[in-house]
Amino acid sequence: MSNAMLSGLRVIEGSAFVAAPLAGMTLAQQGADIIRFDPIGGGLDYTRWPVAADGTSLYWQGLNKGKRSIAVDIRSPAGRELVTELICAPGDEAGIFLTNFPASGWLDYAVLSNRRADLIMMNITGNADGGSEVDYTVNPSTGLPYLTGAHGAAAPVNHVLPAWDLITGSQAAVAVLAAERRRRLSGEGQYVRLALSDVAFATMGHLGFIAEEQVNGEHRTAIGNELYGAFGSDFVSKDGVRIMIVAITKRMWRAVVEATGLGAQFDQLAQGRNLDLDQEGDRYRLSTELRSLLGAWCGERHVDDIKTAFDGAGVLWSRYQSVAEALADDPRCSTANAMFAEIEQPGIGRYLTPGSPIEFSAAERLAPRRAPLLGEHTEEVLAEVLGLGQIEIGRLHDEGIVASP
Repeated sequence: MSNAMLSGLRVIEGSAFVAAPLAGMTLAQQGADIIRFDPIGGGLDYTRWPVAADGTSLYWQGLNKGKRSIAVDIRSPAGRELVTELICAPGDEAGIFLTNFPASGWLDYAVLSNRRADLIMMNITGNADGGSEVDYTVNPSTGLPYLTGAHGAAAPVNHVLPAWDLITGSQAAVAVLAAERRRRLSGEGQYVRLALSDVAFATMGHLGFIAEEQVNGEHRTAIGNELYGAFGSDFVSKDGVRIMIVAITKRMWRAVVEATGLGAQFDQLAQGRNLDLDQEGDRYRLSTELRSLLGAWCGERHVDDIKTAFDGAGVLWSRYQSVAEALADDPRCSTANAMFAEIEQPGIGRYLTPGSPIEFSAAERLAPRRAPLLGEHTEEVLAEVLGLGQIEIGRLHDEGIVASP
């Protein structure tokens, strides 16, 4: 038996887009058996961009690594019955359903729990009232687009990272494990709901954005690549390389002072304003002047010389790099990092693929596994989980209720 952290746990997943597939993949990367069901021909996100030359979705493959796939005609009563049987299959470590589909009709928790009383159903919604939202409609509501972009930008700027989807997917994986632990202790199943917009506004509260507005009455604006409330900004070297310098703590700031030799000039600025640059808030208050001095210092030096000075003093910094540059030069984005492996993905070819970023001392990290072909495990799952024989499985194929690649 595998010593993977979640070996033996089985979750049935019905999902699309980011949050729910990410939750399933997160569990799969710790050894859980995630069985994803899709309509024959693929669901809403099966061909979503980016895509390979033949149209294979790099997006879909990326979010479904390590899962098993069954293709079912979920519009037919027979297909829905098969999925229901999978969701409610017996076993102490089965009976878990992860989805972002509406919990209504045949997927209503009350309907499903009539078949298995201790069923755990993790349902990701847009809003807490069940209304539809996606990351790209939630984000404008949070106010963050007005804090993103160049200095003084009046128009909102959406960041490209689907942050709320990613956080929601991670939270959903935690919720599944929490509900499964509760069931182990009490025997109780439950319906768990997690709203994308609740995750977004909760995060805004956790990070102080809401309190800043409500308590302080401060209307923060866009500040480009600066770090709010401390010192952090981007600069360009003599040879045109853009870098980021960050100094949040006193130690980080003193490393910048040591590396640049600009201590006297920094102190003169601080004394003129009666500020203490060992305090991160005061560094932020002087950020314009500090950026001017550091910008001139960086502009007179090649990036290799900056690297030597900064690394020697322990400055917290990095250089901006494209994805292509990361692949070519950064060992963290290569097989030198134990998280990555080169794997063969049908329809795509061989490419760098991440496994779980989590390391446990009690279990080896599982090697990355490719995403399944749509319906690749249809016959295997029907036989193994539902106990169907080859004649019955053949009949389901003939009637178009299930499909294989």
